[in-house]
Amino acid sequence: MRRFRLSARGRLALLYTGLVLAAGALLSGLTYLLVRNGLKRRVMVGVNTGPDAATREQLPDTDEMAAIGRRIRIEALSELLSQAAIALAVVTLVAAALGWFVAGRVLRPLRTITATAGRLSAEHLSERVPVRTPADELASLATTINRMLDRIETGVVERERLLDSQRMFTANAAHELRTPLTTMRTAIDVTLDGTPTRAELLAMAADISAAVDNSRRTLDGLLALARSQAGPIDARPVDLAGTVEHVVGAAGRAAERSGIAVHTVLRPCTVDAEPVLVERMVGNLVDNALRYNRPGGHVSVRTGSGDGHSFLRVANTGPQLAAAEADRLLEPFVRGAGVRTHGDGGAGLGLSIVRAIVHAHHGEVTAVARDGGGLDVTVRLPARERDSPRLPAQPSSAAANAATASKSASCKPRCGSTRWSSARPP
Repeated sequence: MRRFRLSARGRLALLYTGLVLAAGALLSGLTYLLVRNGLKRRVMVGVNTGPDAATREQLPDTDEMAAIGRRIRIEALSELLSQAAIALAVVTLVAAALGWFVAGRVLRPLRTITATAGRLSAEHLSERVPVRTPADELASLATTINRMLDRIETGVVERERLLDSQRMFTANAAHELRTPLTTMRTAIDVTLDGTPTRAELLAMAADISAAVDNSRRTLDGLLALARSQAGPIDARPVDLAGTVEHVVGAAGRAAERSGIAVHTVLRPCTVDAEPVLVERMVGNLVDNALRYNRPGGHVSVRTGSGDGHSFLRVANTGPQLAAAEADRLLEPFVRGAGVRTHGDGGAGLGLSIVRAIVHAHHGEVTAVARDGGGLDVTVRLPARERDSPRLPAQPSSAAANAATASKSASCKPRCGSTRWSSARPP
């Protein structure tokens, strides 16, 4: 059998009533003692000695007078007790009603908190408990609960973002690894269908090695993409111009093999970012500009700062792109004319990783198709306060890119032109 238990409001009302009853009983007891002690005095009887003047005369105590006095005291005390009991009962009833009302008023904020908590769910965490004024213990409780809800909501959003990133990583990995695995399986089946020669085995090994390399590049790109979306970054001051200079220098051999001229205009700029992610972002931009270029083409790399941002702009010569197609290149596994990657060349993740890294640093990235062919990608990241020059206008034509080459000839800080061909800069 379930044990009956009063509600908090009932217990508070009962407590208030009990306190009033105890105080009333104590007051009645003290009154009774005081009155009883006062009635122990000698009884005075007054007699009239004249028609116009009243004279009081004290009579001597006798047994009869003592009995009369005791009877008077008993009657008076009995009347006092009965009247006090009636008054105490009335006051107790009034106190019970007032206690019930006051308890309801006191517990009203708790009912509001309970109702708010009952409406909350994993999909609806935006509601908050009203904070009453003036500030008291219940207002402090409401504030604490609201702060807890803020932390829970942030945690739920972070969890959903991580789960989305994990689901995207799994889906992309399953999709993109299917092609190289199929390539390896086909190479093995075709080669082992019969008696393979040494040349056929070597060709099979080369095909498998190429498929493995492509799988590795795909996984590296997916891991970088997942990391940039995984959580808060470890921001610290990063020399963006110095990072670009290092990455461009490391890409020298690839540019030389393709006969591509790389021109740099690197004005000093510093950003608060995670160094590893910034280096990966710059590396992807430079690698993309070299990979999707034409023989004897050019790559222009610029850095600078202003308007509260540091910028990195990478432009190249390459295939002709439609204006609407340029934005799609920032999506995963999209390249060229929007065709998904199928194991050859890059994995189609370079620019999507750049976008994820930029968004993780609260920046913005734009891709603009050049009139003469190629792509112009501009990254803007929040700059440190010491950077002040104005940002250049976003290029939209070949004329704007010609200005880049003219500025590179007169630039002093970290300005260079690494040439592996005789072509003019873009």
